[in-house]
Amino acid sequence: MLTTADAADIPGLLRKALGPRWNFTFDGPHLDIRHQDHGTPYRPPRRTLPWPDLLARLESAFAEQGIPRAPCLPLRWGRETELTISAIQAFDPVLKDGGTVPYRHGFLPQPVVRLTAKRDADGTLQDGFLTSFVNTSRVELLPDLPAYTTAFDQLLTVLSRLSLHVRHITFRGNLAIWRRRQVEGITLRFDHAGLPLGDVVLLWNAAHPDRLVLDLGTSLERLAWTRSRTSWTHLVFGALADAAPLGVLDALRTATLLLGSGIAPSARGPGNITRRIMQHIPSEAAALGVSRAVRHFHQYWRHTSGVAVNWPEIAAQLEDFLGAGTRVSRGSRRAIALATGE
Repeated sequence: MLTTADAADIPGLLRKALGPRWNFTFDGPHLDIRHQDHGTPYRPPRRTLPWPDLLARLESAFAEQGIPRAPCLPLRWGRETELTISAIQAFDPVLKDGGTVPYRHGFLPQPVVRLTAKRDADGTLQDGFLTSFVNTSRVELLPDLPAYTTAFDQLLTVLSRLSLHVRHITFRGNLAIWRRRQVEGITLRFDHAGLPLGDVVLLWNAAHPDRLVLDLGTSLERLAWTRSRTSWTHLVFGALADAAPLGVLDALRTATLLLGSGIAPSARGPGNITRRIMQHIPSEAAALGVSRAVRHFHQYWRHTSGVAVNWPEIAAQLEDFLGAGTRVSRGSRRAIALATGE
């Protein structure tokens, strides 16, 4: 059984896994790990990697560690959440049902939709956050606690393949064990040159603490942003960045993923999320058409998810929806805003 005493062994195991060039700082259960050369400035690579190249480099780096790429989960989930919101849901059979066989394992670049992205006081998405993104994760069953700490060193190797070198990486977190329903875990986070990047989580089912699960994750978009340090909006939306307000672009991007995954707007279930997302796109957009934006976002999503619906059909669905008089009342707009955080 994994206990608080076992968690206290993690710093020692991390020292062994990372080597002598790392400094460990403790404040009660809080741990901060920095490379001894962490103060050196970061200089971004001159060349920004196209999305397919970034994903291919990630896949190759994980494969070198013996971690093959796994196929994506369906975006329609229907268990506790209507949609897939994290790659770790591949381990629901292990973490929530106490089983031994997950749906997927390995390197999983998973498109997800979350309505909890951080926003400014005026409702604008903060840099680094989107309603939909690719959750690039390593999710695996682990044989023991040392395998969890070894994953940190393997992560550094993967990041170095993206020109994110170890001296700019910081690990920090709380070694106290948390619990959410039947799942327990320990979370340590990592950043690069001061920019939050992802986390390395150890999880287990409370009734089966011998079945340890690794959830090492960030997002493809945040990796690209961290690497390039360019404008977040222009990085994510490209040539469309100045074509519409950020919230509209984010809604178009997310609607393209949802409709491309076969989740049409409806009054209930996953389709209700599609409908709510699409209501953030001004109905006036139907007059000029949305095909350019849909084609742009469809090209992005097909790198990871293999969206089943082609872009002209998605554009037609959006234009039909927007052109059908989908203006909503002030009260409805407030309900949508509360639901989506806007």
